[in-house]
Amino acid sequence: MSDIAHQIWDMKYRFRQPDGTPIDSDVADSWGRVALAASAAEAPEDRREQALAFAEALAGYRFLPAGRILAGAGTGRSVTLFNCFVMGTIPDSMDGIFGALREAALTLQQGGGIGYDFSTIRPRGAPVEGVGADASGPVSFMDVWDAMCRTIMSAGSRRGAMMATLLCDHPDVEDFIAAKRRPGRLQNFNLSVLVTDAFMEAVRTDADWPLQFGGRVYKTVRARALWDRIMQSTYDYAEPGVIFIDRINAEDNLGYCETIRATNPCGEQPLPPYGACLLGSINLARLVRHPFEENAELDIGELERLTATAIRLLDNVIDVSRFPLEAQRAEAQAKRRIGLGVTGLADALIFCRVRYGSPESIELIERWLEAIAHAAYRASVDLAKLKGPFPLFDAGEYLQRPFIQRLPDDIREGIAQHGIRNGLLTSIAPTGTISLYAGNVSSGIEPVFAYSYSRRVLMPDGTPEEQIVRDFAVAAFREKFGDTAELPDYFVSAQTLSPDDHLAVQAAAQKYVDSSISKTINLPESISFEAFKDIYVKAYESGCKGCTTYRPNEVTGSVLTVTDAVEAAADETADDMPKTGDIVYMHRPLDRPDVLIGQTYKIKWLDSDHAFYITVNDVEKDGRRRPFEVFINSKNMEAYAWTLALTRMISAVFRRGGDVSFVVDELKAVFDPRGGQWMGGHYVPSLLAAIGEVIHKHLIAIGFMADADDRLPQNARAVAVAAEGAPARHCPRCGSPSFVKLEGCDSCLSCSYSKCG
Repeated sequence: MSDIAHQIWDMKYRFRQPDGTPIDSDVADSWGRVALAASAAEAPEDRREQALAFAEALAGYRFLPAGRILAGAGTGRSVTLFNCFVMGTIPDSMDGIFGALREAALTLQQGGGIGYDFSTIRPRGAPVEGVGADASGPVSFMDVWDAMCRTIMSAGSRRGAMMATLLCDHPDVEDFIAAKRRPGRLQNFNLSVLVTDAFMEAVRTDADWPLQFGGRVYKTVRARALWDRIMQSTYDYAEPGVIFIDRINAEDNLGYCETIRATNPCGEQPLPPYGACLLGSINLARLVRHPFEENAELDIGELERLTATAIRLLDNVIDVSRFPLEAQRAEAQAKRRIGLGVTGLADALIFCRVRYGSPESIELIERWLEAIAHAAYRASVDLAKLKGPFPLFDAGEYLQRPFIQRLPDDIREGIAQHGIRNGLLTSIAPTGTISLYAGNVSSGIEPVFAYSYSRRVLMPDGTPEEQIVRDFAVAAFREKFGDTAELPDYFVSAQTLSPDDHLAVQAAAQKYVDSSISKTINLPESISFEAFKDIYVKAYESGCKGCTTYRPNEVTGSVLTVTDAVEAAADETADDMPKTGDIVYMHRPLDRPDVLIGQTYKIKWLDSDHAFYITVNDVEKDGRRRPFEVFINSKNMEAYAWTLALTRMISAVFRRGGDVSFVVDELKAVFDPRGGQWMGGHYVPSLLAAIGEVIHKHLIAIGFMADADDRLPQNARAVAVAAEGAPARHCPRCGSPSFVKLEGCDSCLSCSYSKCG
């Protein structure tokens, strides 16, 4: 394992005792643990054989189960092994809404990302019978969900991720489209508009489009104007995405027993209410024989064998996983839906000396994914012979579904005779972290994002260390031909490809994926709006089930141009304080000067008769102010003990130096079950969160944190520079200006943090 891969495994997937003592001594132990856990679903006489087969598939990073399986299988922890959930339909009542909120919290707590359709909530201004009030609308309740998600730390030490969808004819769709225009709002949500075939036809003819709820038309707009509004928002700040919901339901293998209105956070899994899906990826980069040679080719026979083993492993995990809610267990076991996908596709193309997006690449992609789809369906039929089909299987209905109609005759005959074990089998998910763990192979079906970049690691003594990470195929090329060899023209990156190249790959892959695909089309800032909105029309016309683009913009920043060079090491100050960029790391706390500069802020909280006064004092070093201490005062004596403890702890952290912006994040994430209050036009979930906002405001005012990006700038040893002068996006975990959108998911190139996985 490379240093980076080892660190990812050690941090995210290695099984440890509660006191931190490792149980997995190496990555092979982790593979064995997962294999044994999955084999527990087999008949006793088959367990040894299948455990060996599973371990062989995992070895060498050839099959990569999703992170939830790698981290949780065989540990005995009360966590789910499913990555993807769509929650139940939200009732249009206060009890129903907050009951749904509770279910979401329980699911996030166990580690699942969730999707929700908010279309069932009445629009803003609609009357609420019996209380003489007007409804606040679905977007206002999304703020409450967002506050809850900030509070729930998902299993495996990552924050939860959510998807919110709204139908294109909901009266609040215009508010939904603009919901994330204000930086910092709904940060835990991805947003997507559910676009129907009727709406796309109305856009084509520029017809009127009624916005309606509960049989009442609230407003009529021009369809093309509403489409342009969606496109303009996506052009300006990369959200919302678009989901072609009628196509999803028409193509759904299980359309006879379910209706889909939402997806998981990254969009690759459209799911019904309480739907859940397991994910795993075959690493195509590990299956190419004779890389970079004229006879380079992917081993189709090995691909088919690996697919069959992966299907059996994922099917078993359905039976050994825990579920946050009983409704999720019932849904998963009734349909046995799994999502087998790929990663390393772009690297595999490079090994075969083929340019991503070229006609030759499309032929290879279709051949590889067709082999996976057919092998997966044959394996599932074989499992049905052995263990029975999924409980809601109906041969007459299932065989008429469009995807099933396109399968070879022998597979359809097998389904007719024996049934099939899994209702749906394939999906292409984001694989950012597990791809890095597997040697930094290209992620999912995305092109290579960067040939190399620097990853900043904060060492135990508080000092940073830069580590250079190379793409898997680039590293192999350099090893074979030397560091000075020029990269051939089939080495292309996400920033150099045309939109048509991206769309061609996504459309080709969708033909052989029964669920959906997570993919981001990266675009230059200079693309015109007219050319931009045509991409979404082309995506619809080419058979895609959704579309996500990313263009550098003033709200979310820039896609970053990653450099091979890392700037020189930090200087030492007179106080023995190594500096890295704008962050000061101290080996010992600063002594308190006799005089400090500061500011006092006032907070009035509804539950308290007395105001709270927060004083933040700063110290100035090398012409730059940084926070030094905090005091909280109030006549409310019930708060005396905790405010004193809080100020001492925060002050101690500030005096140690380093990136202390996490203090703001932690305070703002505190959720009071008794309720928060509205302050400054947005919902604040607790008094502690309000204190966090005051400190945040102060740190922005003194220039310690960036206003637009809500993060501490770290530019001197940056791993990347913003293209065309647009502001970089800073990672919420490490603060590095290397936060980019990959496969529809915000991800950090520096520390590998990802909102989705």
